[in-house]
Amino acid sequence: MHIAEGVLSPAILVGGALLTAGGTAMGLKRLRHEELMLMALMAAAFFVASLIHVPIGPTSAHLILNGALGMLLGWGAFPAILMGLVLQALFFQYGGLTVLGINTWNMAAPAVFLGLIARPWILRPGRARAMAAFVCGFGSVLGAGLLTALSLTFTDEGFLRAAQILFLAHLPVAVAEGVVTALLVRFLARVRPETFGIVSP
Repeated sequence: MHIAEGVLSPAILVGGALLTAGGTAMGLKRLRHEELMLMALMAAAFFVASLIHVPIGPTSAHLILNGALGMLLGWGAFPAILMGLVLQALFFQYGGLTVLGINTWNMAAPAVFLGLIARPWILRPGRARAMAAFVCGFGSVLGAGLLTALSLTFTDEGFLRAAQILFLAHLPVAVAEGVVTALLVRFLARVRPETFGIVSP
């Protein structure tokens, strides 16, 4: 899901940087002091999960956990994902500094959107909560894959085939992420219901 440096057009890079700057500013503006630890933990989880790559043709697939970040942090997913990508770029040369904006946008935007939509359903016990968490995890990965594919395609039509493979390669990852997000939400609803504002799990 990391787009490397030297691939995208300047227009895509600048657009992604501006969108991410706006999302990050929104996330920091809404951040409460008591949420700092949760944001740090989720940024660390994102950092570690994204390091495990499975090669698939010209691309690779890996867990992202962006759906979990979007559900738990809302707009805070932007600064959390941005920090994780910065560390990956500096320590492991994944992605790069010039593509931080577009890579962050591609991963954070679908997660924040679906996280905000799913939030009311998380407050409901039983299947509604589990389904909302699964859809958020599943849809966030598909959304990130789609935005990444579009970033490549709008840069050069020659990337279309690689973009298609990248998107398809993340279908099984999306299912896995949906399950992981559902299990995470179920666990937190039991041991720390205040994370979601749940009165009784």
